[in-house]
Amino acid sequence: MKKNWWKVLCVILLMYTIIGGFLMPVPALYILHETIRNIYFHVSMWFAMMVVLVVSCINAIRYLAHPGTMKYDIISAEAAYVGLLFGALGLITGSIWAKNTWGQYWSNDPKELCALIAWLVYLAYVVLRNSVVDLDKRARISAVYNVFAFVLLFPFLFVIPRLTDSLHPGNGGNPGFSAYDVDNNIRKVLYAAWIGWSLLAVWILELRIRIRQIEIKQIFHE
Repeated sequence: MKKNWWKVLCVILLMYTIIGGFLMPVPALYILHETIRNIYFHVSMWFAMMVVLVVSCINAIRYLAHPGTMKYDIISAEAAYVGLLFGALGLITGSIWAKNTWGQYWSNDPKELCALIAWLVYLAYVVLRNSVVDLDKRARISAVYNVFAFVLLFPFLFVIPRLTDSLHPGNGGNPGFSAYDVDNNIRKVLYAAWIGWSLLAVWILELRIRIRQIEIKQIFHE
């Protein structure tokens, strides 16, 4: 139980996020209205994605520093897969939010396009891994590409959208939510959502790593 305290915390935080996200009061903002509640899910998906992609990149570097240590490759690859999952959820929740605020699911907004490109860069990582049969060669190539993909995240998600006109808050001259949220109602749930969804991503990652390790052991025993 002592080792799994963070899983209990994850469940508690996500229950609080879901219940508080739908029931606690939020600022009455122009256009957004009640759709502002999606911030607890949409933004949190990207936050959780970044957490596991940091883990993925770190372990890719560790593999390059210690070639042949397959546990680093496993962690790096599985973290990238989980990152892709949460990135997809971020795109989906963002699209739903856009439909209810901007009138359509996809507006070719610079932030949308850059987020999609960043996600596709990691999708290409999966294709690359599956195209190489040799385990050692796959691990080396994947590790190098992983670092490259992680570096690209920053201009696509944090730099380019801020240099152009954008419908997103905090980009293209638009003020962020903090400029509106004077009563801190959003923060009461948002910070818990960030931690809760991130812990869930790590939990899924842990399970995937265990499954992958079992599969590899079975392959070598055969």
